[in-house]
Amino acid sequence: MKSDGYGNNQFGYQLVYAVAKIKPLRSFVIWGLAHMSSIIPSQVISETDSLICFYHPLPAYPVHILIVPKADIRDLMHLDIEQSDLLWEVLAITRQLVDNLHLHEQGYRLVLNGGLYQEFPQLHFHLIAGE
Repeated sequence: MKSDGYGNNQFGYQLVYAVAKIKPLRSFVIWGLAHMSSIIPSQVISETDSLICFYHPLPAYPVHILIVPKADIRDLMHLDIEQSDLLWEVLAITRQLVDNLHLHEQGYRLVLNGGLYQEFPQLHFHLIAGE
């Protein structure tokens, strides 16, 4: 099993990714993220009642962290206005991660993909830094 520098295995990521793409099983994967963070094939950095943050299993940048809501939200277009507090929490945890990892010194980006650019069928944010 190939593992990257984050201590992840590609097989585990590909398995979770494949299961999440199957509509009837997607809810199970999201439930697992919310209640059994051990299914994540990556190092969990931070977790709250409504968010989980972990290193991307297949990072495209030197720092590549995923911030994932535990609620079953397909994408930004499925985020209800009543869930706007979730966005504030995303920003708060992003600030905490930027501070803890000293990313403000080197620069960082918070990215939200949607539509054809969103590969994983769950709302998530990428905190990235580096070339």
